[in-house]
Amino acid sequence: MYMTVPETAAYLSMPQEQVNRYILEGRIKAVHDGEQYMVNTSQFETHFQQLELAKQQLEEWKATPIPDDVDIKDED
Repeated sequence: MYMTVPETAAYLSMPQEQVNRYILEGRIKAVHDGEQYMVNTSQFETHFQQLELAKQQLEEWKATPIPDDVDIKDED
């Protein structure tokens, strides 16, 4: 599905200026239809999958308890 730059900015939760800059830099692939740039949203699927995986790994890491250090000597 193709979206305009303002729709893409809302979809990615970033400013329109940044989306425009990424399009001009080639970091976001877009097609110019004579009036405006159109962006295919399928190019962001792996990005969102990687974000979800990173969030899941961070939550697992936070939930892992810190193991007791074997070098600690009890002074009692």
